[in-house]
Amino acid sequence: MKIALITENSQAAKNGIIHDALTTVAEPFGHQVFNYGMYSADDEASLTYVMNGLLTGILLNSRAADFVVTGCGTGMGSMLACNSMPGVFCGLVIDPTDAFLFSQINAGNAISMPYAKGFGWAAELNLQDCYRKLFENEPGLGYPKERAEVMKKNRGILTDLKQASCHDMLTVLKNVDQNLLRAAIAGERFAEYFYPNSQDDAISEYLRNL
Repeated sequence: MKIALITENSQAAKNGIIHDALTTVAEPFGHQVFNYGMYSADDEASLTYVMNGLLTGILLNSRAADFVVTGCGTGMGSMLACNSMPGVFCGLVIDPTDAFLFSQINAGNAISMPYAKGFGWAAELNLQDCYRKLFENEPGLGYPKERAEVMKKNRGILTDLKQASCHDMLTVLKNVDQNLLRAAIAGERFAEYFYPNSQDDAISEYLRNL
């Protein structure tokens, strides 16, 4: 699985801590981690939590990534921005129980975490424990197990609802503020990571032409 990490400007200084925790857990499970930044508070390209959502939508809908790990100070803003995108199902994960239940019940494709609120002593251990609960088991197996089929059915209904209520991603890209879009893909490694991994030629072409 290709996992994308996105960090917004207020928490950019913690990107290294977050990336280390994520790779420590994900890579032994055979997953690849792509760090889309921000890499430091001094990066020339600055991401807001709104841009986190837009970038998450681009990565998941183009299939350049299979899963996105993002967040902000509380995790709330990035979660809301992500869930405004077509095809994105983002959960707020604060502790390992959240991570486990989101994976097993909701089986979404993105999480948002708080990197300021409650981020204190041994925060990196909490991150690792959360990522482990996300990636150590097949998602969507259900909890409790006997409700697995009901949960699967509800996920399908939610997917249909999302499709009915959202435009496709290319339409979103064409209609969103183009300066916001340019800023969201301005990271120093975006082109290096995105274009070789994107499986949607129309999205790739539109972004190249920007």
